[in-house]
Amino acid sequence: MVTLGVAVLLCLVGTLWAVPSEIDEQLMARRRVFSSIGPGLRAVRHGSDGRFYVLTSPGTSVAVLEAKGTPLKKVPDYSQNAGPASPELRAIQFGEDMDVAANGTIYVADRGADQVKVWEQNGNAHAFRVTGLVSLAALPDGEVAVTTLQQSHLVTVYGSNGKVVREFGDPESFSSRPDLDRYANLGRVVSDPQGHVYYGFTYRPEPLVRQYDRFGYAGSFFEFVGVDAFPEAQAMRKEIEHQETRNAPPFLRPILTAFGVDPVGGDVWMGLHNTLVHFDKDGNRRSEYQVYTPSGARLEASVILVEEETLLIGSDPLGVYEFERPDRKH
Repeated sequence: MVTLGVAVLLCLVGTLWAVPSEIDEQLMARRRVFSSIGPGLRAVRHGSDGRFYVLTSPGTSVAVLEAKGTPLKKVPDYSQNAGPASPELRAIQFGEDMDVAANGTIYVADRGADQVKVWEQNGNAHAFRVTGLVSLAALPDGEVAVTTLQQSHLVTVYGSNGKVVREFGDPESFSSRPDLDRYANLGRVVSDPQGHVYYGFTYRPEPLVRQYDRFGYAGSFFEFVGVDAFPEAQAMRKEIEHQETRNAPPFLRPILTAFGVDPVGGDVWMGLHNTLVHFDKDGNRRSEYQVYTPSGARLEASVILVEEETLLIGSDPLGVYEFERPDRKH
């Protein structure tokens, strides 16, 4: 249960996400990893080669680290007379998201350049234009799933040639104001080794992650509802209603701040600021936790990477921390 001292601290910092009424336990990180990574953290991936790939922004490249966290190289990182002639492929302007395919190809959603940039293991590099990038996830056969600020569907899939091959995912209706409704449907995507695409709604009042197969057929869904979710959901719906008649651009505070998927079991872990909610592969909610650094600081999740025995949870600017998976304790 949450102690009185922690509850008072949560009220003082004024975060949107309140303390759930029932918490299985507080999770303390075992240690900080990737000590050089902190401010600007955007994405952490574990490649099939055993290496970790980390994106921070602003920054001109993806950091590649060995399993123990030792820096190995950066991508892109060309010598003066090597690599592509295009200056856009020689650096990242502002990376919003990143993923690594099973074959080692690195995809970056460069919001600063309005491009998806692709660096292959064999040294080839190319890019294609996508405006308003929010998130991306690598899929089999060189495809990549993308979410943007403008799209009419939740997910757009591009082929290896940079052309749209399909779109899927129907937005939900939150507002009669089109731009506000589109904003409320914004979200991020994650994929798994089986090619499933998971779409997590960032601003939806009741946190939701939808699962699709790579062709857009809906599968499981993972929704956080009930007494614990009600206060924040009610507050968000009131805020959407309040912005209905305003002329200013829409602005909402995130509800779902991060999520990760178990690449083997299919479980989903939601980050709701420093609350962590665990769902099994069928969408059943299993447990809730509050997460903290080893020193006891609140860890506001912006990145969640699910490993076989551990969870890596990252926060901007605190960095990335390793947790023992609580569902593996027994």
